[in-house]
Amino acid sequence: MRFLRQTLLGFLLLGTTMGLMAYAVSSVMGAIQARMAEESQSPPPRERVFAVNVITAQAQSIAPVLEAFGQIESHRTLELRATAAGRIVGLSEDFVEGGEVITGQVLLEIDPADAQAALDRAATDLSDAEAEERDAARALVLARDEARAAERQADLRSAALERAQNLLDRGAGTAAAVEAAQLSDASAEQVLVGRRQAVAAAEARVDNAATRLARARIALVQAERDRSETTITAPFDGTLSGVTLVEGRLLAANEKLAELVDPQALDVAFLLSTAQYARLLDRDGRLLQAEVTVIIDAAGAELVAKGRITRDSAAAGETQSGRLVFARLDRAPGFKPGDFVTVQVTEPVMDRVIRLPASSVDAFSTVLALGSEERLESLEVQILRRQGDDVLVRGQGLDGREIVTGRTPLLGAGIKVRPLRAPSDDGQQATFEEPAMLELSEDQRAKLVAMVEGNQRMPKDVKDRILNTLSQAQVPAQLVERLQARAGQSSGG
Repeated sequence: MRFLRQTLLGFLLLGTTMGLMAYAVSSVMGAIQARMAEESQSPPPRERVFAVNVITAQAQSIAPVLEAFGQIESHRTLELRATAAGRIVGLSEDFVEGGEVITGQVLLEIDPADAQAALDRAATDLSDAEAEERDAARALVLARDEARAAERQADLRSAALERAQNLLDRGAGTAAAVEAAQLSDASAEQVLVGRRQAVAAAEARVDNAATRLARARIALVQAERDRSETTITAPFDGTLSGVTLVEGRLLAANEKLAELVDPQALDVAFLLSTAQYARLLDRDGRLLQAEVTVIIDAAGAELVAKGRITRDSAAAGETQSGRLVFARLDRAPGFKPGDFVTVQVTEPVMDRVIRLPASSVDAFSTVLALGSEERLESLEVQILRRQGDDVLVRGQGLDGREIVTGRTPLLGAGIKVRPLRAPSDDGQQATFEEPAMLELSEDQRAKLVAMVEGNQRMPKDVKDRILNTLSQAQVPAQLVERLQARAGQSSGG
């Protein structure tokens, strides 16, 4: 009996177990079938709205800035050369590379012995010439006195001859007396001619003395100049360049010693294209004296100088195109000849132009403007100038419109956008739409976190950023909607 009772109890337990298992299998199958029979409930499709930055187009008068590259030059540079040969006996401490000198400062001295000896000989020759001039003048005076005396004597002889002839005509004289008077008169005439020749010789001596004196003075001036050229001084304030001299060196005549550069008299030479050059001409075709700003940007240490355009090259170079333009700098501390600089030229003012970011204009010269219902409209513009990251444009119906600052392939005419406006020009901060925030329950937060962590295709940095956002007390509604939409698309697939 006991064995039968235990056997019946075992069959009872076995039947109960089998029944429970069949019920469980039936429940699971029913749940699976019910789940599979349900329609996928994907969220209804919505129009995608893009957030874009916009600015208001305002027509105004703007002076465009033309940018070019150039080189600093000095328009006051002097080559110092040795005008006399000899040994250097004195050298200034400032006569070194980069040495700054002032006007009249003695730079170097060449041995003056030969020049001094030539100067002394020239002075002696001048003294002799002056003495000769005085002697010639005195000799001329004496010769003229003797000529006057001979002339009086000849007059007396002529008068004696005339008396002897009168006496002979009256019969009171003799022919011998007349002949003697004639001989005396001829002799007096001969003496007078001799004295006149002496006067001419004295006058010629005076002329020769004057010529000799002039030559002596010229030689003295030349000797003094040669003596002074043994000392080289600075003709103006400047900086020395290309110095290779040492004291005691022998110099040849006309040997280059150094270059003296005036650091305050600087020009900048820069090359412009023909189109850029044409913008700087007035109605008469003359080059405008436009303002320029010269900049050296070396590792953040910026040097800036101002100036004005003064001239352009007379002809284009054989291997160059465009025009070479020169500008005179007013004051340029820190600039040196040879520096490579950036030149910004202020062009004439342009009226009724609009400044926009270059990223707002596409390759077809169109911009996207905010229209009704916050949808985009395409407007054509004319690009007048490019100013760095901006452009100057004109366009019909553009003034006062809100323009998209950044074009992307997703934006086009008819797209609905959410404008993000920059601070207004009057200093008041423009209002932006605050994103909608949601407070999630713990169950919703856990589901979203599990969804993000289970996404294997999401980059790790993006995943960390989203998880950090989901851990906040309030979560952006846009983020929640986007995650739920992706979850619906996954389940639907």
